Amino acid sequence: MRRILVVSFAAFAGLAGWASPAGAGLFSTTGPIIAIFAGDLFLGEAEGNLDGSGTIKIQSRARSDVTCHGQFTYSAELGDAGNMRCSDGATATFQFQRLSLMRGYGTGKSSRGSMSFTYGLSAHESEPYLKLPPGKMLRLDGKDLVLVDVRQPAPGSDPARAAHGPFFSAVIPSVARGDR
Repeated sequence: MRRILVVSFAAFAGLAGWASPAGAGLFSTTGPIIAIFAGDLFLGEAEGNLDGSGTIKIQSRARSDVTCHGQFTYSAELGDAGNMRCSDGATATFQFQRLSLMRGYGTGKSSRGSMSFTYGLSAHESEPYLKLPPGKMLRLDGKDLVLVDVRQPAPGSDPARAAHGPFFSAVIPSVARGDR
């Protein structure tokens, strides 16, 4: 019986380690981040720990040399908030709301301007929570998420169909609808 328990625990620990990215602890989880930070698209990930602390790492899609790293807490006592510092010298503070244990959205202020972000959500699910710059929209280009001008057609598409055809469902067209 004891051998079965040891083997079961080893199997569980192996699966838990396999499900977590390299560098993540046994009692932590990571998720994707989509952020609009001072008008630029940033992508990255957050790692949350069982103790209510976590880290955030994001990178600019427009300027790949600009990265930001920070810390956050998620607890009733400390609130759901954090701060980060970027490689270009910008600093930011942010707050977030959990939609579930590993999904949510937030806003913040920085030395470069405002920010909005989501974590654990797809690009489509992020639409209501991201404040996009005027005249911009998010578009999936293959598996790559990009911030483009509203009138920029998809590669290889007919510009007349771009605003109303199948391409339309693969973008976050909030600016095109005029609700921002």
